[in-house]
Amino acid sequence: MKGMFVLMIVMFISIIIAGAWDSLPIIKTSVNAALNPTFGFLIKWNPLWGMIIIVFLVNIALTLLHKYTTNQEALKTLKEEQKEMQKQMKELKDQPNKMMELQKKQMPNVMKSFELSMKPLIYTAIPFILFLRWFGDYFTELGNPKIFFGWFGWLGTYLIFSIIFSIILRKTLKVH
Repeated sequence: MKGMFVLMIVMFISIIIAGAWDSLPIIKTSVNAALNPTFGFLIKWNPLWGMIIIVFLVNIALTLLHKYTTNQEALKTLKEEQKEMQKQMKELKDQPNKMMELQKKQMPNVMKSFELSMKPLIYTAIPFILFLRWFGDYFTELGNPKIFFGWFGWLGTYLIFSIIFSIILRKTLKVH
C-alpha cells in the first residue's frame, strides 16, 4: 500500500510538471538543452529512422530498469499462478459459482503483481512526461510531419515502435 501512495505522489508531481511546461521556462529550457543536441539531431537527420532509434534506446532503458527494479522471480511465480487459474476458469466456464471463487482467489495475485510491476514507474514517470512534452514541441516546430507510412505523426509512430520493441526486448532479456 505504501508503494501505491508513493506512485500517486509521483504521478501528481508529473502532472504538475507537465502543466508547468510553458509557464516555468526553466523546465522547458533545461529539457531542450539536454534533448535537442542528442535526440533532436537524430530526428533532423531522418525523422523516421531517428524516431526508431530513439524509441529503441528508450525501450532498452525502460526494459532494463524494469528488470532490475522488480522482483523477477516473484513476478514469474505470480504469472504462472495466474495462467493456471485462467486455465481452471476455462474449464469451469459452465459453473459460474466456482468460477467466481477462482476469480476471488486470483484478485490478491493481480494486486500484488500490479504493485510489483509499478515500481519502475516511480523512477520513470517524471522523465517520461518531460520527454513526451519535448517531443510534442519539437515536432510542432517541424510542422508535425506524418513520419510513418504517411499516416502517423510522432505519437503514433512512437506507440507503434514502442510496442514492437517492448515485446522483442522483454522476450530477449527475459523480463516478466
